[in-house]
Amino acid sequence: MSEGRVDLAQAWPEGYRALLGLHMAVVESGLDPTIIQLVFTRGSQVNGCAFCLDMHSLDALAAGETTQRLLLLGAWRETGFYTEQERAALALTEAITDVIGSHVPDDVYAEAARVFDEATLAKVVMAATLINAWNRLGITQRKHAGHYQPRG
Repeated sequence: MSEGRVDLAQAWPEGYRALLGLHMAVVESGLDPTIIQLVFTRGSQVNGCAFCLDMHSLDALAAGETTQRLLLLGAWRETGFYTEQERAALALTEAITDVIGSHVPDDVYAEAARVFDEATLAKVVMAATLINAWNRLGITQRKHAGHYQPRG
């Protein structure tokens, strides 16, 4: 973390714990862990949060994700490496993340609603919203990448 930036976990532990609670709810929701990591990684790419991108890329690799799929995640539309559900989750994540001048397009939402049941769709939306919250905290605190170690 950059000098002079507040450590939010120390300054307001109750708020930080609340976000951790949502994080655990998403992780333990039954949503496919591969989709969770793709959502977390892609959201972090779009937001430019190096700390979160480092963390979630390493977590994805530790969970068995391939290097090739991670390297091509920014160009996921141009490859055949992602399943229909993964593609819908990635499109929805990008739409939720990049809301300047737009809302989530109806066609993106409709495709996600087509490939996921309502409960799963809600979990994907919450995962994308969650990573956006974490990214904004990481960017605000200027958390540095390069020190994270996945849990083994």
